[in-house]
Amino acid sequence: MEIFNQFNAEMQANSPGWVIVWVNFMVAVLALAIPFSFTYREARWILLGSVLGMIGTIVAYSMFGFTRLLGLGHIFFWTPTLIYMVTVRGWQTYSKTLFSRWLVVAAFVLGISLAFDVIDLLRWILGDRAPIRI
Repeated sequence: MEIFNQFNAEMQANSPGWVIVWVNFMVAVLALAIPFSFTYREARWILLGSVLGMIGTIVAYSMFGFTRLLGLGHIFFWTPTLIYMVTVRGWQTYSKTLFSRWLVVAAFVLGISLAFDVIDLLRWILGDRAPIRI
């Protein structure tokens, strides 16, 4: 639990305000998988991928610090989750339900987050390896 508190403190201190807003929005959207998981099997897989991606971020933080490699956990776990979301039968089966609308929003949120993570990984590969600071 201490590593999570350290990560959160460093994120609050070293991230622009829009990043904090984005992370909170992303967590809120992905947390909606919890109530949907009681009814939809697909939501359970999305919840698993989301949780594993967040755990992967904490593992990356514990290994590399607050660097551009934080997104490795997202890239590793959220890429297959996003592929699953885009190809899930739910798009057709649950057309125009609250679940299908959430699925679209969650897929966009994961896609945008993964784009940021890939950009950060490329920046790290190209030499931007210092800790992230405002």
